Amino acid sequence: MNNRHITIVLAALLVFFACDRTTSDQSKALITNEIQLIMKQQKESWNSGSIDGFMQYYWKSDDFTFQSGDVRLNGWDELLEMYQRNYSGENMGTLDFTDIEIQVLANDVAFVLGRWRVAKQDSFKQGLFTLIFKKFNDGWRIIVDHSS
Repeated sequence: MNNRHITIVLAALLVFFACDRTTSDQSKALITNEIQLIMKQQKESWNSGSIDGFMQYYWKSDDFTFQSGDVRLNGWDELLEMYQRNYSGENMGTLDFTDIEIQVLANDVAFVLGRWRVAKQDSFKQGLFTLIFKKFNDGWRIIVDHSS
């Protein structure tokens, strides 16, 4: 599936879930707060050097999808290996999220847009991200991560 297909699938998901009007404003506010807290905890885990803490909010499944540029990883284990290979130790730098927009699509699904930035001593990397969160019995998990 290419980027165009992914965009079409994401747009279809948005339309499908946007039709769910059963989520009250109070529920949306609570869900938004929960996801903001997760993003804060992810940032804190990363900045304290804990890839494991950062990864705990990703869906631990072979069906999880991460995509960045022309790289697609399928499964939680592949993402963990990539982070360990590319960002462990001093390579982690300092992570920040900005311009976060959370759209609650249903009581158990949310769509998040934002910017990420990893600053190192002499350089930085930055880009955009799109996350799809789903609520499971054990809490909210990121089921799709598309970063650029």
